[in-house]
Amino acid sequence: MTDAVVESRTLCLFDVDGTLTTARQRVTPDMADFLNHLRKRVHIGVVGGSDLSKIKEQMGDDVIHKVDYVFAENGLVAYKNGKLLSVQSIQAQMGEELLQDLINFCLNYMAQIKLPKKRGTFIEFRNGMLNVSPVGRSCTQEERREFYELDQRERIRERFVAVLQEQFRGKGLSFSIGGQISFDVFPEGWDKRYCLGFVEKDQFSTIHFFGDKTKPGGNDYEIFCDPRTIGHEVSCPEETRQLCEQLFFC
Repeated sequence: MTDAVVESRTLCLFDVDGTLTTARQRVTPDMADFLNHLRKRVHIGVVGGSDLSKIKEQMGDDVIHKVDYVFAENGLVAYKNGKLLSVQSIQAQMGEELLQDLINFCLNYMAQIKLPKKRGTFIEFRNGMLNVSPVGRSCTQEERREFYELDQRERIRERFVAVLQEQFRGKGLSFSIGGQISFDVFPEGWDKRYCLGFVEKDQFSTIHFFGDKTKPGGNDYEIFCDPRTIGHEVSCPEETRQLCEQLFFC
């Protein structure tokens, strides 16, 4: 870390999919170089809903050493300066009975959905959340796009979440839609704001957050609106870079 970074009291937190990379794709060399350049001006962190292995696939195996903070699963798995800070457990928080009720309900609901294609891994169990995908996470990139276009028209995920919100009302669960093919289920308070509890201890004067799913129901919404952050809505990695250039290099 350079002296310029040490002296900076500004932190930039970035969503991954749709913000630093296109959906489930690897960061481009140009964006990786830009982040290295930006890190000489400000501190940098990434906060994704995906688990650490998927963030590494997109941002590089050495991501925990390339940025100051890595918050996987909304911060339920947290790294600072390459060192693990904390890991939380959804099963310990929710309890086995509620967890199984939720899984069984989701599997039954998805069994009733007719789609052009279905693949595998419909529920992915992570440390801090369940990731639910009606089409299945093992779909190809083409199948991913096909489902996303259908979902845009028919609101498959949105309607699924609405049913879950009613079925599990009062159970302390939150739901958020992110990416193209899935949504997350997690205990209340375990959205992306969870990571702010770690960075607050470092007393930054300003925290910027950049994300693409910032509307209500999106997995960037809560941290985007949080009074502790300055939220920036972006639509693609190119817009993220342009906005950072305007904010920190002009």
